[in-house]
Amino acid sequence: MFDVLVIGGGPAGRALARACAQEGLSTAIVDRQPERVWTATYGAWADELPHGTPIKATSSVVRVYAREEHLIPRTYVVLDNARLHELPDTVTVLPRPVEARYTFNATGARKGRAEQTAVGTVIESDSTETTLMDWRNGDTFLYTVPLGDNRVLVEETCLAGRPATPLGELRRRLHTRLTPGAEEERVRFPLDAPKADGLAFGASAGFIHPATGYSVATSLNLAPKVAQAVKAGEDPQRVIWSRKARVVHAMRRRGLEALLRMDTEETRDFFEIFFQLDANHQRAYLSGREDVKGMMAAMLALFGAAPRGLRAKLIF
Repeated sequence: MFDVLVIGGGPAGRALARACAQEGLSTAIVDRQPERVWTATYGAWADELPHGTPIKATSSVVRVYAREEHLIPRTYVVLDNARLHELPDTVTVLPRPVEARYTFNATGARKGRAEQTAVGTVIESDSTETTLMDWRNGDTFLYTVPLGDNRVLVEETCLAGRPATPLGELRRRLHTRLTPGAEEERVRFPLDAPKADGLAFGASAGFIHPATGYSVATSLNLAPKVAQAVKAGEDPQRVIWSRKARVVHAMRRRGLEALLRMDTEETRDFFEIFFQLDANHQRAYLSGREDVKGMMAAMLALFGAAPRGLRAKLIF
């Protein structure tokens, strides 16, 4: 019997399997396609990531366009998928589940109602700057990030919708903006997916940020802590969802509902105000998973700076 079995071979599942093996736990992972290459692009703020996270490309200049241009004082990175995919020889790869003392579901997000969708193309460019959001052309935004090796991903993105903008429409809008390259990336995942029953990790455990769609950095940070809890015989659920993390996530879910109520002009106003906030408020909302006080301060600052019409949409 293994100490730990992880079902699912994506970034979250492999991070947990690596961490458990490094703690000396006998570990197996269920991955029916272990040689499959990940085609998704995983971005994150550099200050969110644990030391040693493999990085493919780095942007020290990050811009946002709402009503005006804003520079974000944080470094943004694209993760190295090939290195994230690697497992130590001490992890056993299996085609199907077997018995283990701890079994973690890391098979991905459950079905939700609110979704984020995107269609991207890879073009040749030596740019090292990231445009996190460009809202100047409608109710979807352009996301541009360098991938390294003289390549840049440009995506037309629907941040949140119920229903979300269809992929075909996003592709049409993207191709109106620029001539597409040979590679296309398609994105579709729920922002309000329920947690899987039992022990779960990654998107299965509800790690997806309801207002941004990010989850990989959270998985990379929590994997060693969960492994340490298992080794110590403690309940890993307390690490995966601490009380503070549940409170912050609930507030972010309310933020998602507010975004879903906004029309195009209100969305631009919202992000114009958000990116005028103090950098600490921005960081708390985007990245502080257990920062209850910071999250509350950010939401109050945003509400206080919003015009009356937008405040109505922010009242939960």
